[in-house]
Amino acid sequence: MRKADRLKKAKVPPRNEKYGDRLPSGQTLTKKFPILHEGEVPEYDISKWSFKVFGEVEEEKKFSYDDLMKMPQTTIVRDIHCVTRWSKFDNSFTGIKFTDFLKEIGVKKNVKHVMVYGDYDYESNMPLEDLLHDDILIAHSYDGQPLTPQHGYPFRLIVPHLYFWKSVKWIRGIEFMEEDRPGFWERNDFHNYGDPFKEQRFSVEDAYMPEDEWQKKEYD
Repeated sequence: MRKADRLKKAKVPPRNEKYGDRLPSGQTLTKKFPILHEGEVPEYDISKWSFKVFGEVEEEKKFSYDDLMKMPQTTIVRDIHCVTRWSKFDNSFTGIKFTDFLKEIGVKKNVKHVMVYGDYDYESNMPLEDLLHDDILIAHSYDGQPLTPQHGYPFRLIVPHLYFWKSVKWIRGIEFMEEDRPGFWERNDFHNYGDPFKEQRFSVEDAYMPEDEWQKKEYD
């Protein structure tokens, strides 16, 4: 059974008025950090690790781990929201602001969308405009410590205002595009955009997500 179909068959948690508009509808607050992903956790020889930008750019470029760590570093504190119905408040991530990273590459003026690639064979699409927010990071640390392998070491994208499947783990490249196309979950019935405050979980209106799916997973 497809994951989107499997996750549609459960009741929705009631709205918790204690948190007002901070907690999106249909979400449950947790202090844990659930571990959810497709496939195996990759292992890296960091001396050989690289990050590639390609597509509608003036020149394709590859960056090493050290290249990224030498760029300006920023720490943000933001809430995060997973499509599997958990939310976690006040998360501290450190990394390179996407707007600072863009200064290192030449993106063509016709670019409107990006495809973000992560190991293994994972990809997620989003508008370039969404990555220009001031709190979008290519992050290497969480709460002052390097990301664990389960949470995306050595780098993951952080896009706090979208469901967390857009915050691609084990990021390895970004394709800059003129036209949009769906990524991995977006091709498998998940919403193309994924705004948690609009409950854009699926690409069909009558779908449901179990409130306890994330509770069956591991935690950090």
